[in-house]
Amino acid sequence: MRHLVSALFRDGTAATGSPLERRLRRISALERKEEARHFLDQFHDASSAGRAGRQARWAEVRRSLSRRGWYEHTPDELAFGARLAWRNTGRCIGRLYWESLDVVDCRHLTEPSQINSRLISHLGEAQADGRVRSTMSVFRPVQGRDLPCWIESPQLVQYACHPGLDGVLLGDRQNVEATRIAQSMGWRPADKPGPFDLLPLFIRDRTDRRHMFALPEGAVREIDICHPDSGGFDALSLRWYAVPLVTNMILTIGGIDYPCAPFNGFYMGTEIASRNFGDAKRYDLVPQVARALGHDINEPGPPLWRDIALTELNRAVLHSFRAAGVTMVDHHSASDQFMTFHQREQAAGRRVPGDWRWLLPPQAGSASEIFHLRMRNFHPVPNFYRDRGGDGLRLMPWYGDRYNTRVQMWQDRITRRWKLWKRMPW
Repeated sequence: MRHLVSALFRDGTAATGSPLERRLRRISALERKEEARHFLDQFHDASSAGRAGRQARWAEVRRSLSRRGWYEHTPDELAFGARLAWRNTGRCIGRLYWESLDVVDCRHLTEPSQINSRLISHLGEAQADGRVRSTMSVFRPVQGRDLPCWIESPQLVQYACHPGLDGVLLGDRQNVEATRIAQSMGWRPADKPGPFDLLPLFIRDRTDRRHMFALPEGAVREIDICHPDSGGFDALSLRWYAVPLVTNMILTIGGIDYPCAPFNGFYMGTEIASRNFGDAKRYDLVPQVARALGHDINEPGPPLWRDIALTELNRAVLHSFRAAGVTMVDHHSASDQFMTFHQREQAAGRRVPGDWRWLLPPQAGSASEIFHLRMRNFHPVPNFYRDRGGDGLRLMPWYGDRYNTRVQMWQDRITRRWKLWKRMPW
């Protein structure tokens, strides 16, 4: 039995010591070939390629998969696949502009220092004049058993969390461990610890060694959060960064995984106000905001001061970004944009994958049309995922838009369940 377990680890069909390898999807050679063929069909349909060109490209990809277990995307395929992955992401409310995504091919940059330099440039381009443009920088993919560099930090810009001697946490509570790691590697805030100290970036190289890069001074644009009416609110001295640059999602296109494909969009107001500032596991500022607005939080009766504080916190965030000239959308407008996207996709003959729990805004949810929209997240590929045991488990080609008969529908449903059963860690 011991020899069997050792063989499983050597063959790569069980978890190894690499954190990245434990996150990557494990699909069979047939599944990888199916995903490649499905993606190439989508790409050629969109580009109106001729029959000869389709067959020649598929033959080339099929030979590469048979010989090496992987293949290389052309620049056009990479750009199309990245945009398609955004369109297929069931947890994103801002997919209306998926076709406008700027994709930068960075597969030639393979060292952590090169990746860090590109990320700083990426951030500068995204926040240049305040009109945030959705951009993705795609680095080297997984090639067989050869793993590339990858970014460990969830976002390029994060705020530290400092535990006090009295047990009180100062800063973003979700980053307690990241702050401890940074301090163990020699990082210290420039001044005395505060609630908005910028954490360094962590990048793992091909040997899984962690590299730490401090963000250059002036590289991050931060917005001071001020309330349009209440002067007491300003005493809280809140601020947030302008551009959310997500760095730890794995992009999968046609059976090929890109562990290092950072991308940015622009903020929706509730992401900062209701979640980052409001959540108990983040800054937990709702009681402080209520007091700053003059509410007695200990007054008997229903604690509706929470609703008032969250609404005013959203007003302050939206007002501050607008005053700074930085792109931001409110949750009602974002809901309307998603409904427009939904209608366009239906008009194009495509069903829209959607995760209701993620798409519903955390503020005034029932006032948005999304609240009443029936949806299903069928996890199509290309897509993004964090790990194979969570959102990556159910990713597979979706043929539901081509159903002609009920028999085909049931055949596809049985096939999907069989694939999922094989992937489960029994």
